[in-house]
Amino acid sequence: MAPPSNRRPGFSRRAQYGLFLGYVVALGGVLFAAMLLVVAIIDPTGFNALKGAALDATSPISAGGRSVVRFFSDIGGSVSNYFDAASQNGELKKKLAENEKKLLQAKATDFENARLRRMLFDSAHRFAILSAGSGSGVRPGQPVRSAEGLIGRVLETGRFASRILMVTDGASNVPVRMLRDGTPAIATGRGDGYIDLKTLEVGKNPFRRGDILVTSGTGGIYPPGIPVAVVISVQRDSTLARPTADPARIDFALVQAIYQPAATAQPDETPGQSATPIDSPPPATAP
Repeated sequence: MAPPSNRRPGFSRRAQYGLFLGYVVALGGVLFAAMLLVVAIIDPTGFNALKGAALDATSPISAGGRSVVRFFSDIGGSVSNYFDAASQNGELKKKLAENEKKLLQAKATDFENARLRRMLFDSAHRFAILSAGSGSGVRPGQPVRSAEGLIGRVLETGRFASRILMVTDGASNVPVRMLRDGTPAIATGRGDGYIDLKTLEVGKNPFRRGDILVTSGTGGIYPPGIPVAVVISVQRDSTLARPTADPARIDFALVQAIYQPAATAQPDETPGQSATPIDSPPPATAP
């Protein structure tokens, strides 16, 4: 015959003790809760004191729990920061490579500009083109000027255009005199847009900053009195000047006849008669 399905817990003494202890704990918890309720109703101040004591008692446990939570939170944050840093590091490397590329391009551009400047100043020749040639009566050797001063002289001519050797050209030498006291000098082009002045007299440098030099007429070609240069720097053995005329700002230039100083009268000439300029066509104006 099969044993009955419902058996009492008393079958095991250990199970009976456990069940009894559970009843006691449950009953104690109910009584404690009832006591707290009565205290809260009768003595609210005392109940608040009990709550403070309970808070103090559980504070270490709560702090420990928060520490654990912070620990794992910090771990998560560190992992996230690690991946963020890796991503930012990649972006920074990319930007650094782009900046290095731009820097190399800038250096290459500076190098090319410096090379072009050296090529510009290494060339001692400075020319200008005049839109008038032999068809307009322009001939090589004629001086060319503007209202501001001497530009240069005609070097070559075509039918409709001419090439002008400017006073700043390295091959240009113009006899000049200082307007202040008439001191003679030679204005020699430097090939860089400026003019060197060399006095014909030995001794102390007579030039001053701001002195104006004009053509002297010596040697012919250039009529006297045309402004040529203004002194901008005076050293012990050298004088630097800038031309008074800037071809870049001139729309029209005047082509003058070649100047030839009056020759000394010959014995068979009538007293008071002097030689006249030869091969001197009337001035021509050209843009």
